[in-house]
Amino acid sequence: MILEAIITTTNSDGSVNVSPMGPFVENDPADGFELRPFETSRTFANLQQRPFGVLHVTDDAMLFAKAAIGKLTETPKVRSAEHNDAAFVLEDACRWYEFEAVYFETSEPRKSIRCKVVSAGRQRDFWGFNRAKHAVLEAAILATRVDFLPIEEILRQYESLRVIVDKTGSPVEDGAMEMLEQFVK
Repeated sequence: MILEAIITTTNSDGSVNVSPMGPFVENDPADGFELRPFETSRTFANLQQRPFGVLHVTDDAMLFAKAAIGKLTETPKVRSAEHNDAAFVLEDACRWYEFEAVYFETSEPRKSIRCKVVSAGRQRDFWGFNRAKHAVLEAAILATRVDFLPIEEILRQYESLRVIVDKTGSPVEDGAMEMLEQFVK
């Protein structure tokens, strides 16, 4: 299964990189998982330099949206991870899984990185996703594909997602959807 998550890695200057990513998880992320970043991604470059990071389970739809389109103007609050103090845990995530990248398969355009969890924790309950949060998450994923999906297809899907956000969302989801719509247009 693919679990939509936020990954933090460490940039070459020591700052935090925050990226949405859908790792492949068999049953429980604590058992390990596989990341599939593109070769051009900052996450891939960072993990090649420093093979550690943190996978976060969160219900923050705005964070997914901003991270997907490069609109994080401020790094969310973080603290050093337990195993490697140069890895960062998002303070507002529900759960986190600190990992070490133990195997890189780089022969395909979409890279594969096998990750071993070295520590994990729970910070708060998962509040949950309503339909609007799901719609924002789908819209954020579509926004990352503007370079290789027809824009007409993305805009058509955005029309359907907008209806869901209008019916079931809060001002946070509405703002996230508006930001993603502006980015795609």
